[in-house]
Amino acid sequence: MAPDLSRTLNALGAFAVSLVLILAYAYQFSLDELPCPLCLLQRVGLVAVGVGLGLNLLYGARPRHYALMLLAALYGGSVSIRQILLHIVPGTGHYGSPVMGLHYYTWAAICFFLILLGTAIMLMFDRQYTSDTSSNPRFGGNTLAKIAFFVLLALAALNAVSTLIECGPTICADPPTSYKLIDELGNNN
Repeated sequence: MAPDLSRTLNALGAFAVSLVLILAYAYQFSLDELPCPLCLLQRVGLVAVGVGLGLNLLYGARPRHYALMLLAALYGGSVSIRQILLHIVPGTGHYGSPVMGLHYYTWAAICFFLILLGTAIMLMFDRQYTSDTSSNPRFGGNTLAKIAFFVLLALAALNAVSTLIECGPTICADPPTSYKLIDELGNNN
């Protein structure tokens, strides 16, 4: 696989991760459903996958960038499976409204599995690592890579800000009932 194709595939992967995060935010704000602490940790896993993708977009594909993605997907998948197991016992209920019959944490587990699979497949192609990146500009001159990188960066920042607003500087409430930082700032006035 040529380095340019690798960078394009990484950009498409970055857009896929971005889409999952965008859908999670859209769901959060349109249905006014605050993400639980485990949901927030799953978002952290997606952002960490995005860091690996972003490094591949910025500097070119490297096995260590893919390794970061694998570790992040294992982390996020573990958190997702933990939450699935918490809600699989009859009578324990569930968290959040289902999307196409599945809850966010189940979709997250599927996404993390697909990330593991896709990353493992990408690791098999050695030619993507052979280019001399010292003469290549950042992003390899690939506009798609630049856009994907900055979309991921914006979503990572949004994740940090929205988590701070929801949880404040302390541990997140489980289950969350309001945006804690907004409530605290409103009570101080």
